[in-house]
Amino acid sequence: MTQTTVTSSTSTTSTTLSGLRSLYLIRVAFSLVWVALVATTSASLVSTDKPTVTAAVLLVIYPLWDAIATLLEGRMAGTGSTDRVGTTNVALGLAATAGMIIAVFSTIGTALLVFGIWALLSGAIQLVVAIRRRRTVGAQWPMVISGGLSVLAGASFAAMSASETSSLSTVAGYSAFGAVWFLVSVIALSIRSRREQR
Repeated sequence: MTQTTVTSSTSTTSTTLSGLRSLYLIRVAFSLVWVALVATTSASLVSTDKPTVTAAVLLVIYPLWDAIATLLEGRMAGTGSTDRVGTTNVALGLAATAGMIIAVFSTIGTALLVFGIWALLSGAIQLVVAIRRRRTVGAQWPMVISGGLSVLAGASFAAMSASETSSLSTVAGYSAFGAVWFLVSVIALSIRSRREQR
């Protein structure tokens, strides 16, 4: 009976690791495509400009996708609706999406302010989730680093939103670094998965 419990636990952990790896790879792909679109269509826009339609759509989609991905991540990690922190992050992403819909009718600076506040708060939540998940899933150090960097980047975006020289290229850089850390996390989870199977 004890052996069955251990096997079941190992199987559950393996399924969780596999699900998270798949989702993180999707997040990497999304971020890279998003960065490419921003770089080719909107990077030259500065804070005093009004966002183009393309830039507006890209800015609205980003926090919305993060909310959806967070919801999927909670289900894959086996926490579902019982995870208050994850639920808070989903609500934050939806609120940021609504705020961005309003902000994009103003200036890039206003959009950067909303994006910065969201990045700061979601980064803090990511830190909490990663620290809590260290014992159950493991291999969370990339997400700890990513969450910390998101907090710093968010504060930076909020601060530079009033500058006339800030542009959307800074947001593209944020997303690119996020993709790198999700990829590092995939590698870390893969190593953890192999150890679990031994």
